[in-house]
Amino acid sequence: MTRIVKPDERVAIELNVNGERERVSVEPSRFLCDVLRDDLGLTGLKVSCGVANCGACTVLLDGTPIYSCITLALDCEGRAVTTIEGLVRQTTAGGGELHPVQRAFVEHDALQCGFCTSGQILTMSALLEKNPAPSEDELRQALSGNLCRCGAYVKILQAGLALRVSSEQ
Repeated sequence: MTRIVKPDERVAIELNVNGERERVSVEPSRFLCDVLRDDLGLTGLKVSCGVANCGACTVLLDGTPIYSCITLALDCEGRAVTTIEGLVRQTTAGGGELHPVQRAFVEHDALQCGFCTSGQILTMSALLEKNPAPSEDELRQALSGNLCRCGAYVKILQAGLALRVSSEQ
């Protein structure tokens, strides 16, 4: 829903974050990453570039990976936002196990400093939700918007390919 708001006016909005309704008051220019980190304490997502180049701030909006550093919080009103904390909560609620993508990252040592990890995991989980058996090219394409400054790409790809193989069995 589009609304006209003065630049200095705060607007009360409701977000559906990780399955919970959250009411926040935001300025029209406030980005989703800032609301999630600063107002809701969800620090699993990282902000690095601030211009949608690195993917560290990736969250899922209605199941689709988005860069939260360029997405206005106002535009997310009433929509489902999933952060890495939400993915973990969904999985651990059923018995304390890691999400399959998280487990694959651990098993394939697909993380180093961890800065990009939440964005990589959310992007990969969204792809596998839509396509349980992606080709290597599809996996590479999906992850192309997430940079790893440590250079763990080979292991990240191996983690994704292992999930693909296990989903075909």
